[in-house]
Amino acid sequence: MSDSVPSLDTLAELVQQIQQTHEELSAQAGKAVNISLTLRNWLIGHHISQYELRGSDRAQYGEKLFTELANRLKSVSNCNRRQLYRYVRFFRLYPAIVGTLPPKFKNLPGIAETSKNQGELKVGTAPPQSDQPASQLISRLSYSHLEMLVDLDNDTERAFYQAEAMQGNWSVRELKRQIGSLYYERSVHLRVPRPVSDRSDERVAFGASACRQTTKFSA
Repeated sequence: MSDSVPSLDTLAELVQQIQQTHEELSAQAGKAVNISLTLRNWLIGHHISQYELRGSDRAQYGEKLFTELANRLKSVSNCNRRQLYRYVRFFRLYPAIVGTLPPKFKNLPGIAETSKNQGELKVGTAPPQSDQPASQLISRLSYSHLEMLVDLDNDTERAFYQAEAMQGNWSVRELKRQIGSLYYERSVHLRVPRPVSDRSDERVAFGASACRQTTKFSA
């Protein structure tokens, strides 16, 4: 990355930062490609979040920000409006990924603040998906895996599928199949014991039925 680090004060600077991040992380090869793509998308989400907070011209775009941004990033792969929303959600759901960034990205606008906030989060209550170290997360799950997890609204469900995918070494196709088959819901149903009152009601009902059967045969 060049020594000249643009700020995220204007939309033009935001576009420049995203393009620069894309070029840097798309240039790597081998297994690192997967990790680079994950980091690229996380950083794009981070850059947009920073701009939404501090961009001097953000009021000009309002709700049209993502549409305008997508139009200006047509030369950058997978940066349509829907994906940009996903990248922001990805960044917000997985802030711990900041700790896996290569040193050359540590001085980008807002990164130090994100690192500080993540450090404070560890002292308090961390979200369920933070149980696994971020370094393991990005090395064992591709961004395609993570994108499916990001699309889940339930934090506990997301953490469940994340853990299962990592432990079972699931492919993207397998993760999709398990989510589609409601594996989480079925697992929760099997693990949660029914209230004692429900089991008592069943015993009462069974006893009453048995008495009726006995009376019938006695007659």
